[in-house]
Amino acid sequence: MKLITAMIRPENLPDVKEALLKADVGKMTVSNVIGCGQQQGYKETYRGVKHEIKLIKKVRLDIAVNDAFVKVAIDAIIKGARTGNIGDGKIWVTPIEECIRIRTGEEGKDAIG
Repeated sequence: MKLITAMIRPENLPDVKEALLKADVGKMTVSNVIGCGQQQGYKETYRGVKHEIKLIKKVRLDIAVNDAFVKVAIDAIIKGARTGNIGDGKIWVTPIEECIRIRTGEEGKDAIG
């Protein structure tokens, strides 16, 4: 069991969700976040005043999958999120020690589904 965490551009979320659904990965948690990576922010001028924006809006996806779906889910995220430009995002894969479905008490792979 693995937890896939992906940081992507907000405008790419519909494409990533569509690619994940086509890959039969439909369970996910989506959060709006801000942060900075290689982009290091940007500068803009508003009413003649220069502003330096260091933290950029991103979307965080958390997807718990069984081992058979790790590669499939990663490939789907990349397919939906890649533009080829700096700021496309990152994907982390971490092991899950245990998963328990609260409603039924199922554990492990059965709880992830």
